[in-house]
Amino acid sequence: MEYQKLSAKPCSSYLFFGILLIFAFLSSFADAAIHYHEFVIEAKPVKRLCRTHSTVTVNGQFPGPTLEVRDGDTLVIEAINRAKYNVTLHWHGIRQLRNPWADGPEYVTQCPIQPGKSYKYQFTIQNQEGTLWWHAHSRWLRATVYGALIIYPKLGSPYPFPMPKREIPILLGEWWDRNPMDVLRLALFTGAAPNVSDAFTINGQPGDLYRCSSKETAIFPVEEGETILLRIINSAMNQELFFGVAKHKLTVVAVDAAYTKPFTTNVIMIAPGQTTNVLLTADQPPARYYMAAHAYNSANAPFDNTTTTAILEYKSAPCSTKKGQSLKPIFPQLPGFNDTATATAFTAQLKSPSKVKVPIEIDESLFFTVGLGLINCSNPNSPRCQGPNGTRFTASINNVSFVLPRRTSLMQAYYQGQPGIFTTDFPPVPPIQFDYTGNVSRGLWQPVTGTKLFKLKFGSKVQIVFQDTSIVSVEDHPMHLHGYQFYVVGSGFGNFDPRNDPAKFNLVDPPQRNTIGTPPGGWVAIRFVADNPGIWLLHCHIDSHLFWGLATAFLVENGVGKLQTVQPPPLDLPQC
Repeated sequence: MEYQKLSAKPCSSYLFFGILLIFAFLSSFADAAIHYHEFVIEAKPVKRLCRTHSTVTVNGQFPGPTLEVRDGDTLVIEAINRAKYNVTLHWHGIRQLRNPWADGPEYVTQCPIQPGKSYKYQFTIQNQEGTLWWHAHSRWLRATVYGALIIYPKLGSPYPFPMPKREIPILLGEWWDRNPMDVLRLALFTGAAPNVSDAFTINGQPGDLYRCSSKETAIFPVEEGETILLRIINSAMNQELFFGVAKHKLTVVAVDAAYTKPFTTNVIMIAPGQTTNVLLTADQPPARYYMAAHAYNSANAPFDNTTTTAILEYKSAPCSTKKGQSLKPIFPQLPGFNDTATATAFTAQLKSPSKVKVPIEIDESLFFTVGLGLINCSNPNSPRCQGPNGTRFTASINNVSFVLPRRTSLMQAYYQGQPGIFTTDFPPVPPIQFDYTGNVSRGLWQPVTGTKLFKLKFGSKVQIVFQDTSIVSVEDHPMHLHGYQFYVVGSGFGNFDPRNDPAKFNLVDPPQRNTIGTPPGGWVAIRFVADNPGIWLLHCHIDSHLFWGLATAFLVENGVGKLQTVQPPPLDLPQC
């Protein structure tokens, strides 16, 4: 009878259900918020290692402000440049769907914000949650201009793990006892490697093992028995890091704002640009325990061999020993600086929580050699040729050392149809095949320069194999792709074998990331769908390698209709 009543009035019932659908749709946006922030970028006095420097900061804070949002929220951030340098800001790991104008790398998606000018970054978080971060993407300003970007689940959506009692962002950084821009300027002039940093930092503080630093060491109080979530971010400029907490196990639950199958470890390896969320239970005798980080150095090159510390302090810990001495923190056992086996074992454990939709039939199969090189000088004794044996350092992908434009940005040139700024002939494979990890002929050490992009059709399924080379030195190169997350389907040491290695790929539950390192002297394979139109930078997140040219960019063409097309640029987009 009820069915007959409903069927007797089809129009009114459809209208009723239509209204219900509209309300359901609107309710999904009801909890979304718009967050307005003003980021004033200016130099402020910052004292570290006994010396005060005029340091570029955001809102006078070092590190900069932590942004806290929920999935679905919108951020509107007005960046006001009161520093003496051009600047841009990048929201590392945010997809920026159809909106490259908010991505931030200078001369790629925008011209820099000049001193005295401003630019409003506006973007919406879409189907992302976890730990990301933001940083300057102009020269070496990100050494001090960075902060955490925390995306909580939508209201009513729990974490896929037990709710922690508290959450602590842990920003691992790198500090120079001089102006980082001067370090860069000197390296650009001499052609030599930049000076290594003088300290690593946790939340901006070097810790107890450095001069004039122990009074400011970061201390994190915990209650005995409680579980906390550490949101760890490697915001260092040039160094992969090992991180651990004395006597405490770390349960990894997410990387790069993507959940993982939980696994327990004593130490993590984290590369510049990457984030790792770990649960820590305060299950040890009440005391003070160091959390510490030091370098994982995979290259045959100088590095900062110091150790940064912070303190995990049980609230019930005694203030002093029975002899009246202050209670000294317990130190963790970190791996050796060159412990590639531990770094590899850690990365190998990362998997998605369940089966994921990995692209299977590939439209674009790309093979990218990544590594360093040397430019031969006509006058090796020149002060501008202080690299090895009177050369200048360089870096490349597929023998092309990337050169940024200066008259405009790549995205502006593409959108406006301006010719002569870039070409789309980036090689899909190395122009010459060779034994990539063997003894490479010196004739292959000097790349060509160019502003070459690789064009992708919207919706194409892409595989990239990044192959490290032994030119100058093998090394772990953390490769970051803007505008995308990708699946890491395989990795190995030596030269990639296209016949046999794909059979070993994990196409069931590979981890999802935005930054992944090449094993030193090895390869790593990623897959993604090119579903975000625009120009998106791909680069090594070791900043000394970026300015040497270890980068390229993808030009992802528009698809069909508005939802597959780059949105128009904002009116206040900076001009060069």
